[in-house]
Amino acid sequence: FIGVREGMVALDVSAAGGYTTELIARAVGPKGRVYGQTRAPDPRQRLAERAKTVGNIVPVVRPFENPAPPELASNGFDLVTLMFNYHDFGHMGVDRVQLNRNVFAALKPGGLYVIADHSGRAGTGISESGTLHRIEEAFLRKEVEAAGFQLVGEGGFLRNPGDEFVLKFRKP
Repeated sequence: FIGVREGMVALDVSAAGGYTTELIARAVGPKGRVYGQTRAPDPRQRLAERAKTVGNIVPVVRPFENPAPPELASNGFDLVTLMFNYHDFGHMGVDRVQLNRNVFAALKPGGLYVIADHSGRAGTGISESGTLHRIEEAFLRKEVEAAGFQLVGEGGFLRNPGDEFVLKFRKP
């Protein structure tokens, strides 16, 4: 569903310990590369250990608002993922407008931005991000589309209106 292909260059925003980063790295293969972004170094070195083991993972410490390394910040990526953390940006004070604009700039034309998160109740927007760790799907979609993205898919494999959703956007 997320469109991973061999040889892609991908960015996993808010990679934490790198679980999703490693899955994508294995899918893009040895000719591809995955940058796992965290906003601070991981004291447990989980992402760094995965990078040593897998070989095509590059740990990147950058602010959430500007997650791409400078050399790839303009049309450098085929795919950007953000798995189950967009909602956290509400209570963390992350500038999501800036984040989405910078992700848009970092993607090549036709590049994909895939976001999975926990479903909030209709009308709640991002207000439950710090308590229930939820975001309203329509709210997230509106924010991402405001940066210029087009919704091109909804993943039914995690679809549970009371819990999770996956949206795939494309940079035109």
